[in-house]
Amino acid sequence: MFLRDLRGKRGTRERALVSVLCATIMLLWLVTSRSGELQAQGREPETPTPEMQKDTTSVETPILAEDYVIGPDDMLNIYVLDVPELSRDYRVSAAGTITIPVLANPLDAAGSTLSQLSKLLSQELKAQGLVSDPHITLTVQQSRVHSVAIVGAVKRPQVYPLLTRSTLLDMLSQAEGLADDAGNIVIVYRGDISMRASQRTGGATHTPEQVQSGTVTIDLKRLFESGDPTLNVSIYPGDRITVPRAGVVYVVGAVNKPGGFTMKASTHGMTVLQALALAEDTKTTAKQNQTVIIRNDPRAPEGRKQIPVDLKSILQGKSPDPVLQAEDILFIPDSSGKRAFNRGIESVVQAATGVAIYGARF
Repeated sequence: MFLRDLRGKRGTRERALVSVLCATIMLLWLVTSRSGELQAQGREPETPTPEMQKDTTSVETPILAEDYVIGPDDMLNIYVLDVPELSRDYRVSAAGTITIPVLANPLDAAGSTLSQLSKLLSQELKAQGLVSDPHITLTVQQSRVHSVAIVGAVKRPQVYPLLTRSTLLDMLSQAEGLADDAGNIVIVYRGDISMRASQRTGGATHTPEQVQSGTVTIDLKRLFESGDPTLNVSIYPGDRITVPRAGVVYVVGAVNKPGGFTMKASTHGMTVLQALALAEDTKTTAKQNQTVIIRNDPRAPEGRKQIPVDLKSILQGKSPDPVLQAEDILFIPDSSGKRAFNRGIESVVQAATGVAIYGARF
């Protein structure tokens, strides 16, 4: 009786051990099969590595191959299926190229996307008879800071991260739009990646606007009003966007509110009557028919010239309303005479330009 019970207990333990052993074998088979599937798809099994446990790149989110724009000094991992000799990390040189040991010439990388570089490498390997049907995977291991600086008359001027190609309007939106004193233009200074991308596309990244020495000037008023897509230029990492501040027109003399007034970006200039309205009209002692515009002119003997303006005739609609330029001084004298005129010019010129007094003459 005792021996029969002992044999029964031993048989139960043996059956339990066999069940555990079978489960272990099944688990090992599943792991091995999954690893084989990954290798067949051209991917390595995701085993924990120090690089995976600690992110050493400046790329914070996954970037699609068709989007990421390669820049100089980037570290790229190139994996060629079944060709371990070529599968490793490659550093993009300062000249924007990568050197593949089996290729005779370096490949242009900076300015292209990951998918474009993968296609180029595949073509080169096949052309030289090295790999008949290459399957290539590119990933970014390390990247210097990809960014765009936005400065000038925007609400939040600063450096913004940019990993992919963007547009001018998108970047201005990130800067929360234009400031109140923004001018009518925006200047885009092209960086190295942008210039390389332009060369690769035959200049298609630029517009018919004036392009000189890697600088593109865009008319903001036309961009906002017409919605012309050619004016919404592409922006690449390394570009710099500058929105100049609008010019200031000064109104002094016999007006109720003398001062400097910003020429808004929504206009193509400020007229004499518009400036007068901002200055809250003339005083009763104003000599409207002796109004003058003081304008910078390098060709003038003292760097400034006077433009007579018959303000009374303009107010009556008998004369056209002149358009003022940035840094113009609209002076409306009063009955106190020439001395007040000189004092007014002195205060405004010193405040606006920091230069010596302009000797006004009648």
